[in-house]
Amino acid sequence: MLVEQIAVFLENKSGRLAEITTVLAENDVNIRALSVADTADFGILRLIVDKVEKAKEVLKDNGFTVGKTNVIAVEVEDKTGGLAKVLQCLHEAGINVEYMYAFVNRTGKNAVLIFRFEKMDEAIKTLQDGQFTILSREEICAL
Repeated sequence: MLVEQIAVFLENKSGRLAEITTVLAENDVNIRALSVADTADFGILRLIVDKVEKAKEVLKDNGFTVGKTNVIAVEVEDKTGGLAKVLQCLHEAGINVEYMYAFVNRTGKNAVLIFRFEKMDEAIKTLQDGQFTILSREEICAL
């Protein structure tokens, strides 16, 4: 149940995000989730898209440095404490979160939490044992 995520390294300057999103749009790649982390000089744009290989190819063709990693997508009810329950379950199992970001699906009933862990297989087992719903990339793209 791993989801492929692309990471784009970019200079921290005006217009770079617009360039990336334009390239993806012009190549019919739909962004389903994203996160931006930055420092003074550069940023990392993490994306979940419907066409991973195509996105990677067109971004590289346009001069961007692109990597691919696996993340885990967990669906929870969009209500107070939803995230806390997931994090408590992971904490009790001694699993460290490297990073995470989230989005709410169109219905507004559920949120999707995107996680990267040190121990991905252990995290999946812990989340499944905790009765949390883990989504595939196809399921995320269908939301």
